[in-house]
Amino acid sequence: MSIDVVVEREGPVGRLRLNRPKTIHALTTGMCIAMTEALLAWRDDPAVRLVVLDHAEGRGFCAGGDVVMLRDSGAGDGTEARAFFHAEYRLNHLLFTYGKPTVAFMDGITMGGGVGISQPCRFRVATENTRYAMPETTIGLFPDVGGGWYLSRLPGRTGHFLALTGARLDGAECLALGIATHFIPADALDDVKARLVERPEAVETILAEASASPPEARIERNRAEIDRLFAGSTLEVILAALETDGSAWAAKELATLRGKSPLSCKVSLRLLEEGAAMPSFADEMRQEFAVASRIVREHDFREGVRALLVDKDNAPRWDPATPEAVTRERVEAIFAPLPKEEEWTPL
Repeated sequence: MSIDVVVEREGPVGRLRLNRPKTIHALTTGMCIAMTEALLAWRDDPAVRLVVLDHAEGRGFCAGGDVVMLRDSGAGDGTEARAFFHAEYRLNHLLFTYGKPTVAFMDGITMGGGVGISQPCRFRVATENTRYAMPETTIGLFPDVGGGWYLSRLPGRTGHFLALTGARLDGAECLALGIATHFIPADALDDVKARLVERPEAVETILAEASASPPEARIERNRAEIDRLFAGSTLEVILAALETDGSAWAAKELATLRGKSPLSCKVSLRLLEEGAAMPSFADEMRQEFAVASRIVREHDFREGVRALLVDKDNAPRWDPATPEAVTRERVEAIFAPLPKEEEWTPL
């Protein structure tokens, strides 16, 4: 069992508590395997009636995955990176198809891999501390862990906006968009978890009774602009719409997009386009694994991690440097199916 995940039983409740506070509980391969093994054991155990996911200590739920390891692996043969994605996506799919109720407490930073283990849960609790984002285009990656499925199903073009810009949402915004199912004050969470142990069969009632009225969901102010300006099917069209709009909001988002990897942005748009029509979550994971296996070996991923996390100069040199230079053929090659023996498979 990984010491980075506290796996425990409290009466009829199975608990998975992320425990890497120095990295804001960023996921490792071992953590994904440990959680998967626990979920499989609890799935057929009649004594376990509810599963809760949260973090043991620290200021966030989960900041993502171990991207420095992924960068280092991608600079070589990519074996370790593929092993991580394979384990992580199996965990995501297991949670998505899990037969028992699951509750994720998204208290604090919930990004990347944290989205991947919270969104499949039946109940997703946001608080005033929640900071949700899929910021992968900043480091030359893409919104994986089911991002093509979840983001493409958000209202209007909000999913495309989030995928491209990496915008952060607070708890109220998560509730408004359906990313969270409940909004509960952080200081009430310990009591809620204790009540769930006492009455796991009353999970819906307990969460509803503890819910509070959230503040205004700020993203609602810009929903019309998001739906209009991010309506384009290509990155070039979206950038042109923002450029010609003339509003301060459009100018801010245009500047944000200009700093992202053009290749990652085009991959993300393609992911959402196909994800909206994907027949099953397993099919989504299979495709994302193929994309992830290739994109970690691209220049932009290594460069993005260098600029943001290693040298921290925040000055990535993307290649290709412009959207126009990212050809359709380049994106097609990233999305090509893997050979049968290399494909991702569910448990």
